[in-house]
Formats: sequence, structure tokens, C-alpha cells
Amino acid sequence: MPRLTKTLFRDLAIWMVAFGLLIGATFPLFALMLGIRPEHALNLRFYLATIGAGITAGGLNFLLARLVVRPRLRLLAQRMHVVADAIRRGTYDDERQACTLEQCLVTVDSRDELGEAAEAFNGLVAAMFRSYEVESAVSDFSRVLSSELDVGALAALALDQLMRHTGAGAGAVLINQGGELEVVASHGLVDSSTLAHSDHIRRAIRSGETVTLYYPPTLKLEALLAEFAPLEAYMTPVSFKSSPLGVVVLATAQPFSQDARKLLDVFRQSFGLALNNALAHHDMKRLAALDALTGAYNRRFGMSRLREEFRRAVRAKTPVGVLMADIDHFKTVNDTYGHLVGDRVLTTVTQTMRQALRDGDVLVRYGGEELMVILPGGSVGDCRHIAERIARRVRETAFTDADQAFHVTLSIGVASFPEVDAEEEQRLVGSADDALYTAKRQGRDRVVIAPATDPETAPLECEA
Repeated sequence: MPRLTKTLFRDLAIWMVAFGLLIGATFPLFALMLGIRPEHALNLRFYLATIGAGITAGGLNFLLARLVVRPRLRLLAQRMHVVADAIRRGTYDDERQACTLEQCLVTVDSRDELGEAAEAFNGLVAAMFRSYEVESAVSDFSRVLSSELDVGALAALALDQLMRHTGAGAGAVLINQGGELEVVASHGLVDSSTLAHSDHIRRAIRSGETVTLYYPPTLKLEALLAEFAPLEAYMTPVSFKSSPLGVVVLATAQPFSQDARKLLDVFRQSFGLALNNALAHHDMKRLAALDALTGAYNRRFGMSRLREEFRRAVRAKTPVGVLMADIDHFKTVNDTYGHLVGDRVLTTVTQTMRQALRDGDVLVRYGGEELMVILPGGSVGDCRHIAERIARRVRETAFTDADQAFHVTLSIGVASFPEVDAEEEQRLVGSADDALYTAKRQGRDRVVIAPATDPETAPLECEA
């Protein structure tokens, strides 16, 4: 119907009264059709009475509509104002929740257009609150990740957040290290190392698409999960600018909800950026810690690492060893063959030493042609064995310059805590250095063990 005024209820009143007036005006004609005598049906008093009755009926209908409909519309409008105010304030000062979800909703008590409007409003409010939750979760996730640049710590934080927001019961984060996957964080897994060899995970990182596995309730995922049998495992790749960085693995005893899947897709974008930054930071730290010529760690990093290992050994009451190695007659090599050959000798000796070490041992260029090896958990016997192996391999390595071939040898000093009762790591280095100079004085090309704390114990010499 056409609008008469700018107020809905005013229009409704006009139309209802007009409709009542029309009914009152036409009623005498219907009365004639019903057999009422004309002198009664067309009487002025009867005519005025029917018009008055019609107007009264229209007015009563308006009042009833006003009493029934208007409060519901007013409540809906009031809640809309509250929600709009919450959105307006939250745009700038993050104070969005002027009401809780339950307080903002309106009661749906009819199956008509007003009921549909109430349902639509409630859906809008629920969607708004969910968007706030997602935005808050993503903001918290990004804030937590941006505060950490260590790859392992970052992966652990990300995994904790992902499991908490998706309801997963177990999970792991694997990163791509030179084409090989390495587990850097895990929770709820029996043997996370098996994940790196999973064909499903490799397919996820190769394709760049999420791989979802479903397990029947009667099937247990052996050698993977600890306290529950998963119904669903979710393997989603993490990348930065289309470059694969790793994979997130999540497992749950209940199927992941659609919200959880969408949230995970949002999270992995933030995680990809944070992980790329952490890996870049790690590479920069590694490069800053390396000697440019030999690729061994530089002295500054080596001493920092030795300090950590020494303190750990003191706390855990475990051994730690130090080797100090020096290339014999290195000045003669430089004077005879030139510095370029000397650099090649130093680089080759470093590579040979690295190949003779165990996983976890740390090789450091201490200065000039002097190299230091840190042996976590290295007892005197371990240190002697490794030092002899290093000396033998270096002695057997042949060097050439034009038509000339030559060999170099090493003098190595060895010190191990707690046989050397050092109070700090510098004392341990000093003991190994003293043993090195003992090896030099005794003719070079040999391994000398630093004496134990007992001053009557002489250095142990090992002919290499």
C-alpha cells in the first residue's frame, strides 16, 4: 500500500480508520440486502451509528496492532542500537561487548514475518560475535608468534594455539630443512619422529594442499597417538610466498568443525609469515656465528656455546670435553706455497675434523690455524678417541700444489670436566691449551691429555 506519512504506525492508523469508515458507510446497503426496511436502514441515525462503529472498530484494531506489534519492534530496534553502539566503539577502542550474546538476542515467539526478522537479527548477532572471536583469536595468535624468533619455541607456541582453537587432541609441527622434514614441536604423540617419513605428510607439502585422513572408530593409529584413537587427522602445509616451509599435523577424537577448518586456514597464513621470519633470523644468526673461510663457528659463538655446555654439565654432573688443535708448521706452509694454498689447507683440515666428530659436537675456529672442539658429554676416554681419530685422518690427507704433494699434522691438547676440576669454562680451555703446548714442545703430531686435578698427575701423551 502507498505510504501516506513518514511514520508506519500513523499510516496504519489512517488506513484502519479509513477502512472502518468505509465499512460503516457501506453497511446500510448490506442491511437493505438482508431485508431490513429502507426507512430503518437508510435512517440518518442508523447511518451515523454504523459509520461510528466502523471508525471505532478501525481505531481498536490499530490499538491492538500497536500493543502487539510495537513492543516487539521496539525491542528489536533497541537491541539493534546496542549492537550498533558496540560495533561503533569497537572500531576504535576494542570495547565491543556492550552486551553478551545472550543479552543481545531477541526472543523468537512467532512464526510470521516478525519472527523471521527476529531470527535474522539473532543470526546477525551470532555471526558478529563469532567474527569477534575469530578476529581476537587471530590477533592473539599473531601477537604470540610475533614475540618469538626461535624456531623451536615459535613452533611450540603455534602448536599450542592451534590445538586450543581447533579442539585437536594431538599434533606436531614439521619444518622443511634442505628438503628434509624435521619435527620441531609435538604434543600427544608417542613417536613423532615417524611423521617425517609419512607419505601423507610429504604429499601435503609437495602439493601445497591439505590432506585429511579419516579413521574408523575401531582402528587405532599405532605408533603415533598416545591416549586416544583419532577419528580424523589433518595435515596442512605452511608456506610463505608459495615456498613450502613445513607442515602442521593435528589429530582429534571428534571430526573438526567447519569453523575449525576455516580458522586453521587463517592461522596458517600468520604462521607462515612468522615461521619465515624465524627461519630467516636463524639463518642470519648461523651466518653471523660462522667463520667465513672455514665454515666452522667463530670464536665468539664457540665460547658462548662452551659456556652453555659447561654450565649444563655442572648442573647435570655430566662430563664435557674440549680439544685444542693446531696445524703444525702452518707458517712454513704459507711461506712455501703461498697464502691461497694455506687457506685451502686450513679449510680442508676443518672439513676433515668435522667428518671425524659426533653429532652434537661443535667445531670452532679459535684463531689463525688453531681450532677448538667442544664435546658435550665427552669423558676423557671419548675425547682421547676422537682426538686420535682427527689426528690420524688429517695426517692421511694429501695436499697438492702444482707438481708438489705434501701432508700436514696436528698437535692436539685435550681437557675434560670433571677430571679437570674447573670452576668456569675458561679454566677448561686453559687446561686444553696448556696440553696443546705440551704436545708442541714434545715434538708435535701428537695428542696430550691435560692432567687431572691432582697436581702430581703428569700429562698423558698419545703418539698420534
